[in-house]
Amino acid sequence: MNRSHLLSLLSECTGDDIWSIEHCRQVRVPEDWIAECVDAYESGFDRNSNTIYYRERIVNQFEGVRDVDIACMIAQTLGVPVKRLIETSYSRTDLVRKIRETIEED
Repeated sequence: MNRSHLLSLLSECTGDDIWSIEHCRQVRVPEDWIAECVDAYESGFDRNSNTIYYRERIVNQFEGVRDVDIACMIAQTLGVPVKRLIETSYSRTDLVRKIRETIEED
């Protein structure tokens, strides 16, 4: 994958979203990344941030790929020390922000 496509994917990552497999394929996430990162997620209804929405509707379960995992795969591909960033991040959104900043500094 070329760097510009990786950066385009990273620009879509928020740290809070789960991408459907269909969306991953539409934006050309590598199939091996999808296979490695796909999982089934369940909504938690205690807070809105724990509730999964798909096409603006609440769903109980959703199979997909967390965009934070895609951001980590991008970072690894570009040689960013992801483990260190994970250890120093206080949330998924913070991790994605740190990945972006680290890549921009290079």
